[in-house]
Amino acid sequence: MPFKIIDGYKVGFYSLDRGEPPHMHVLRGDNEAKIWLVPVEVEWNEGYNTRELNRIVGLINEHQQELLEMWNDHFSQ
Repeated sequence: MPFKIIDGYKVGFYSLDRGEPPHMHVLRGDNEAKIWLVPVEVEWNEGYNTRELNRIVGLINEHQQELLEMWNDHFSQ
């Protein structure tokens, strides 16, 4: 389960996500959102308000290349 902390959010994916398009789960407290990486958009959201979700999408956009590399490195093994 590769995860990293970005601006206080736990961002990553699960090994069982193989076969799905590249995406990240973003966790903080009891909240979680699933964000597609190409293009960056919200698949689903549980608990984040609109303002925070927009912030998360911005962070994913800023780190998109790095997160795609993390995804591709993990699943190419």
